[in-house]
Amino acid sequence: MLHIGEIPISLFNISSLRVISLLGNNLNGILPHETCNQLPQLKSFFLHNNYLEGTIPRSIGNCTSLQELYLYNNFFTGSLPMEIGHLNQLQILQMWNNNLSGPIPSKLFNISTLENLFLGQNSFSGMLPSNLGFGLPNLRVLRMYGNKFVGKIPNSISNASNLVAVSLSDNELSGIIPNSFGDLRFLNYLRLDSNNLTLMDDSLEINFLTSLTSCKHLTHLDVSENILLSKLPRSIGNLSLEYFWADSCGINGNIPLETGNMSNLIRLSLWDNDLNGSIPGSIKGLHKLQSLELGYNRLQGSMIDELCEIKSLSELYLISNKLFGVLPTCLGNMTSLRKLYLGSNRLTSSIPSSFWNLEDILEVNLSSNALIGNLPPEIKNLRAVILLDLSRNQISRNIPTAISFLTTLESFSLASNKLNGSIPKSLGEMLSLSFLDLSQNLLTGVIPKSLELLSDLKYINLSYNILQGEIPDGGPFKRFAAQSFMHNEALCGCHRLKVPPCDQHRKKSKTKMLLIISISLIIAVLGIIIVACTMLQMHKRKKVESPRERGLSTVGVPIRISYYELVQATNGFSETNLLGRGGFGSVYKGMLSIGKMIAVKVLDLTMEATSRSFDAECNAMRNLRHRNLVQIISSCSNPDFKSLVMEFMSNGSLEKWLYSNNNFLDFLQRLNIMIDVASALEYLHHGSSIPVVHCDLKPSNVLLDEAMIAHVSDFGISKLLDEGQSKTHTGTLATLGYVAPEYGSKGVISVKGDVYSYGIMLMELFTGKKPTNEMFSEELTLKTWISESMANSSMEVVDYNLDSQHGKEIYNILALALRCCEESPEARINMTDAATSLIKIKTSFIP
Repeated sequence: MLHIGEIPISLFNISSLRVISLLGNNLNGILPHETCNQLPQLKSFFLHNNYLEGTIPRSIGNCTSLQELYLYNNFFTGSLPMEIGHLNQLQILQMWNNNLSGPIPSKLFNISTLENLFLGQNSFSGMLPSNLGFGLPNLRVLRMYGNKFVGKIPNSISNASNLVAVSLSDNELSGIIPNSFGDLRFLNYLRLDSNNLTLMDDSLEINFLTSLTSCKHLTHLDVSENILLSKLPRSIGNLSLEYFWADSCGINGNIPLETGNMSNLIRLSLWDNDLNGSIPGSIKGLHKLQSLELGYNRLQGSMIDELCEIKSLSELYLISNKLFGVLPTCLGNMTSLRKLYLGSNRLTSSIPSSFWNLEDILEVNLSSNALIGNLPPEIKNLRAVILLDLSRNQISRNIPTAISFLTTLESFSLASNKLNGSIPKSLGEMLSLSFLDLSQNLLTGVIPKSLELLSDLKYINLSYNILQGEIPDGGPFKRFAAQSFMHNEALCGCHRLKVPPCDQHRKKSKTKMLLIISISLIIAVLGIIIVACTMLQMHKRKKVESPRERGLSTVGVPIRISYYELVQATNGFSETNLLGRGGFGSVYKGMLSIGKMIAVKVLDLTMEATSRSFDAECNAMRNLRHRNLVQIISSCSNPDFKSLVMEFMSNGSLEKWLYSNNNFLDFLQRLNIMIDVASALEYLHHGSSIPVVHCDLKPSNVLLDEAMIAHVSDFGISKLLDEGQSKTHTGTLATLGYVAPEYGSKGVISVKGDVYSYGIMLMELFTGKKPTNEMFSEELTLKTWISESMANSSMEVVDYNLDSQHGKEIYNILALALRCCEESPEARINMTDAATSLIKIKTSFIP
């Protein structure tokens, strides 16, 4: 029977009571001050799972026969009365999940009969007593997590030799983790996570972990979110663990081969550390492993086939590492796999056909790699999938209509690929969809009206495609904003979506169609004439052109383009083809005879520094290959002419998008762009054979392709650091506002100078203010303006064009920018960590 209201005082006057059990009711009010004055025989007191409040009365100490006291899941406040230490027959004390505070009475730790002490999820403070364990010979369970304890864990804890479970997580404990835990022979469960614990400074191995090899019954260990800053010892292979968490600990070095000896492991999580090297093949020895979490590290090498030999593996998280090469075909044999996260690596293959055999997989994230190929009809075999993220790859061709068979799919992203064709009408049959992102592709045709049937759809992004026709206005489309559809070919619809009305649009479309047909016929005739003339000219030129006239030195790729071809492609370097002018020359767009668009950077030979700029850019780009660097197709050089031929970026520079009234970048686009730039810089600094310092990073040197993927360009003043060098000197000036202090004052350049410029760019992108804005002076800079604003928890610095719902993420981005812009180069974050941080911010708000 459910009891409601306060506890009647008369209950505490029945002196013969041995048990009071009022658990799981709706009792409220307080415990009377007289609670234990008349209950000398009370042995068990069950008041948990109610709504009781107020303080615990001091009279509780009068229940001297009490053996079990359960007060958890209430709203008690105040401190524990000292009198609780008088309960010298107490065996079980559970007060977790209340609002209790203050220090723990020292006498409580001298109740020798105590077996279970559970005080977690309160606000207890102070230090753990140095003699902890001496007075608790029978203690088996100690759970004090979720409080505010400070200081060290005393070595004396090992004197409570019967301990089976210890949880001190989520406190403010510091100091060295004592090796005396290894003396607890019955220990089965140990949680020390979310503290400030560390190891001896001169330790090369985690001695604490080595000590635990004596604990033969230990199955659960969590040391996550401490500051261990060490390597995993080889002795880890001797642990009998089933569950091991060591996330965000600063663990570095390789994963020891001996890890493969932990044959009882069910879950291994080393998330967000500084692990490097490759995944050891010995990992195949973890036959019982169900979850492997190695995301957000610096693991390298290829994905090893040995992972496929772990037949029980259900969850595999390798997101945000530096894995490269192909996806193993054996992935299709891992029938137990339910969650696969391989995003933000450097995988370059197509998705193996065997992969589509994973009928029971639930979540797949392969985003931010360089995967190629197309999506086959066999994708329909993923019949149970809930999340499918293939964004930011190089996947091409159509979206197969068979995608509609994924009826359980809730989150689906193919953003930033090279998909073409139309959006399948069959998407309207995927009734579970709540998140759909097809942005930044080459999709054509209309938006299917069938999508109106997706009643659970909360987010859609179809921007940056070539879509046309009417935007549906029924179902979930009533709540979508203009950002979901911007930058398409010819969409129309209601006024709030910032597109033309469809009646006006249809009239224009008919006129435009007639005009297009007429122009196409004229162009076709002219094209035939031009091709014939060009072939005749090429035939003549092959006979008479000398090597000097051709004047070519290719840059990393065997494409040869003559001066004559560049003249033809750019219409004689006409003003109508001019894209812009810079410090070392001009850039023109052009169309080669083979139909390929190019950008031609022609250097101004009247400037003394031009030749050095040309050589620097050629040297820097000769052996560099990365999806976020502008590719140099070729160069053309003779005594009177020097040029670089680059891939054409149809969306122009980032600066144009930031400061043009006709363009807009939403929050996610800005974040994606800066992730792209970070990826390029990480490659330049750490991924190439010789580190490259760009030296002039700024928005005008970041170009955007048709899918709005960012490419870093203009290496005219870049520097190659010779082997062993971490910095060098230069007399070349970079752009004011973006240049690091040590560069501007002493000419010292290093990769950390690029990090500084990157931090300034981050600030600029999310505040909409250039570092050279007139509001800034010697006293107030972009950096100090942001720093002072964040100190006051003010977000007034954020670009007013950005949605306020991303305040938390923007705060974290600006905090990262400040870390990039530390005055001392040594104090600045590196680009690997910067890229990882931004990816984390992105994954925190995107499903």
